[in-house]
Amino acid sequence: MSKDTLLIVEDAPDIQMLLKIFFSSQGYDVHVAGRGSEALELLRKKLPNLALLDVNLPDMLGYDIGKAIRANARTRHVPIIFLTARTEKQDMLIGLGEVEAEAYIAKPFDIELLHLEVRNTLKRAKHKNQTHPVTNLPTAEAIGEQLRGLLTRKGWALTTMRIEQFDSFTQGYGSVSGEEVLKFMALLLNEVVGELGQPEDFAGQMSTGAEFILISSPDGSRSITKRLAERFDAEISLHYNYRDRKAGMMKLTDAQGNEQNLPLMSLAIGVLDETKGPFYDIRELTETAEAVRHSARAVISNTGKSATIFA
Repeated sequence: MSKDTLLIVEDAPDIQMLLKIFFSSQGYDVHVAGRGSEALELLRKKLPNLALLDVNLPDMLGYDIGKAIRANARTRHVPIIFLTARTEKQDMLIGLGEVEAEAYIAKPFDIELLHLEVRNTLKRAKHKNQTHPVTNLPTAEAIGEQLRGLLTRKGWALTTMRIEQFDSFTQGYGSVSGEEVLKFMALLLNEVVGELGQPEDFAGQMSTGAEFILISSPDGSRSITKRLAERFDAEISLHYNYRDRKAGMMKLTDAQGNEQNLPLMSLAIGVLDETKGPFYDIRELTETAEAVRHSARAVISNTGKSATIFA
């Protein structure tokens, strides 16, 4: 199972170091920031499982970071815990009410009790089935909520993506290597959407398999999918060994002992916009989107490269 990722935003060097050392020793993947701008940049590149925020920072209030997390469709599911010396009732009302943080903890704090709060908050978030266990991208209920919203919205484009040959890769290289590919895809998706998209754009991952979705504008989807395909094709070979990279294909021995030559992984991308509607339920919407994506597979079989089909 992948490590939970914590984003710790704390400008006091001694407290920052204490939190980083402690939570790293407990098996978490810890990223730290001493300024709000640095924290927002980290959020753009990598989704944490939980954000632990100080309030008093050199360049902004932690409340503003929390509000930015909640305002962004890609991060609004991230649990927030405030860890601060500001303990007036009005401060707590902002943190718990306006920002909708999961907890508000006063300094000085007991680190074991803080860890218990972090652990319980992560458990509750996973129980709600809001994030994928490997990539931390929104999934299940979060995706369903976004798709339901499309039924009455205008000006949207729904992109569905699948990593082709992912199952063969996992068979040949193992499940751990497969998880690394999923993490790579999630990081790539988050970076490209953060660079070319808008705060209201949504990126998620289906609960099973190597399938991802993006909700953006039609113009935004064109630029994002173009960059995704280019970067995926340029970088995916790094997940293969030298022999397969050099050959441009993966050699896989089947159950009968026969050696097969299989293409390297690629992205099959289908983009469906609201002009192809109206759509009356989620099932109709997703089946239509998947049919568009399926058309991209024929292009991939001819070129061996990622392909995008626009409905």
